[in-house]
This record gives sequence, C-alpha cells and structure tokens, in this order.
Amino acid sequence: MRIINARVPGYKGWQELKLTEGKIAAISPMNNARFSDLDLGGDWLSLGGVDLQINGGLGLAWIDLEREDLPKIEKVCSYLWLLGVDSFLPTLVTTSVEKIKRSLAVMAEFIPAQSEGAAKILGVHLEGPFLNHKKRGAHPAKYLLPLTLENVKEVLGENAEIVKIITLAPELDQTGEVIKYLHSLGIIVSLGHSIATAAEAKTAFKLGASMVTHAFNAMPGLHHREPGLLGEAILNKEVYCGLIADGNHVCPAIIELLLRGSNYDEGIFLVSDALAPLGLGDGIYDWDERKITVKNGTAKLKDGTLAGTTLPLLVGVENLVNWGICEEEKAIALATSSPRKAIGLSGMGVGQPAHNLLRWYWKEGKFTWQRLN
Repeated sequence: MRIINARVPGYKGWQELKLTEGKIAAISPMNNARFSDLDLGGDWLSLGGVDLQINGGLGLAWIDLEREDLPKIEKVCSYLWLLGVDSFLPTLVTTSVEKIKRSLAVMAEFIPAQSEGAAKILGVHLEGPFLNHKKRGAHPAKYLLPLTLENVKEVLGENAEIVKIITLAPELDQTGEVIKYLHSLGIIVSLGHSIATAAEAKTAFKLGASMVTHAFNAMPGLHHREPGLLGEAILNKEVYCGLIADGNHVCPAIIELLLRGSNYDEGIFLVSDALAPLGLGDGIYDWDERKITVKNGTAKLKDGTLAGTTLPLLVGVENLVNWGICEEEKAIALATSSPRKAIGLSGMGVGQPAHNLLRWYWKEGKFTWQRLN
C-alpha cells in the first residue's frame, strides 16, 4: 500500500509512505507520485497514542483486580484501541499492599497472553504508596508508606519485572538508596505528590529519576525564588513531564507557558489520568471506600479534591489545537512520539507497525482523528 501527501510529525514537508506486510517500509518526501492507494491531501499521519497514566476504564479500576477480571481487562484494552490508544500503562494508585500485589499478579498473568487488535499493556505504573502526605491529593492517607528499601521490595513482591514506572516523593528517600535501587531494576522513577525543593529534585535526577508525574498537580507551583521540583525538571533536558490537558487540572494559559519553553520531543508528554468510569459518562461512582462525582469528564471527591478525569488521551491533543495553544504537529507528538521516547520506545518511522496509524484532520472547525484502517 502507498500513501501520498501525508504530513508526519518529525518529518519536514509532505511525505509518501509504503506499507508492506503490516509495517511501514518507507517514508520519503513527495516526488510527484501519480499513483497511490490513499491520498491524504495534507492530513497528518501518526502512530497511535501511548498513555502512561490511566487508572481504569469501563468501570474497572486496576487497583481492584481479581483473577476473574481477566476478560474485563481485555474489554478495556479493546475499548482503548477504539479511542486511538496503541499501548498504555495501567496505573495502580495508593491502596493496601495486599491489593497492589494482587493486582500486579493479575497483570503479570494477563500481559504475556494479550490479544492482537487491542491496546497493548506495556507494563504497570505504580502511583504510590510512597507519596508525601501533604501532597497526596485523592490518595488515601491510611495506605501511604514510608519510602524505605524494605517497603519498596515488599510492594513489588514477585512481580517487579512488570513495573515500568513508579511515582514517589523524592524527599522521603533520605538515603538515596531507593531511587538507585529502582533505577538498577530498570524501573523508571517519576517524581510526584511531593514537596521536594529544586535541590532535592536535582539530587533525585542525579540518582536516576527521569520523569515527573502530572506536572503542576500535587506539587508546589513555580515560584520566582523557589523553582521547586517542576522548575528543576523543566531545566533538565533528560527529564520527561506528564501533563493532563483537560483544562481543569492545569489551566490552558499555564499549559501554553509550559509548552513555549519546550519542544515536543524535549520533555512533555500527555496523559489521560483517566479513572474507572472512563466510557461510562457523568455520574456518581464508587472509588475505594469513597465516591467520586464525574461531571464533564472531570472526577472529584466529595470535598472537591480533583481525583482524575474520564477523558480519553487524544482529547488532550484536540484540546491543545482547538484552544490555539499548539500547532498540530506538536500536539500530536505530545501523545504519540513523546511518551514513547519517555520510556525508551521508537517513534514514527520505518519498521513500525502499520495497523495502528491515525489520520488527523479538521472537521466542522475542530481538529480530530480517525484510524487509518
């Protein structure tokens, strides 16, 4: 199959692509091609989205997994595929050690047997329980644990190999041994739910931390005399920051300021931070022992604390373009190329699968997408 007149994030000008045996065989500048199977007419073409922070979907919360939920996991994966997500990291928020270990065990059973034609689970993101009480947000205080090597090994149990990212508050690691240990296991250490100073964050990055969880949320804001964790992260070109682009977790003006200081391939990636009611609409839902209210895709606890979203990842791309914050190429890359780079995967290029390509275009004055196949 040949595709012509496509614009591809990371490539200059209009491109033609050759797809062979289910993979991208070539990407090259347009050369007055006359014949093709598909003419995109200047629309953008990208790989599917990668969501590095998603807490559940279709009513299933990853922290509540039991072995009998294996078919439900498959349904969520299929649903996320329909939402343009190519792969993702199920995120386990703070709960009891027993539940974390049980959910990890279920995931460890599911991951090797994943089906084709559905979003692929790349591993697990542990968001807690090693968070700062003062910035715990919606995470239940009773399950937070001291950040010690012993506690980390207990939480990881026998399934450390499927943990891809762990979010922690670096100021709790007084000796530095935990971050170094996790880094030695190949687990990406992401800083979040933290009151770390710039100096403490800088130390953590030197020890191997390389990511920040939902920038601006659950951490001190930028201050002209104390840049804090986020300020240090933005200055460090080897650190990637997740961002929730729903307009509520971070206002559009601050998102624009953040993105003005970075390239799409230099440190920012979008996450959904979607909760279990993703796909179920607005309403009131059970959430551990509490309830959350979902309205217009934003989830809050009874006291008004933000708990997450129920908006799909690619809505963030559409928002950034439709708000006038980002050019199309940059916005697309924030949900496709950037998260891949953040976890060491290749972006759009020769050799990538062709079954997950997305076509981006304008429809009735709004930027949107559809699967190519």
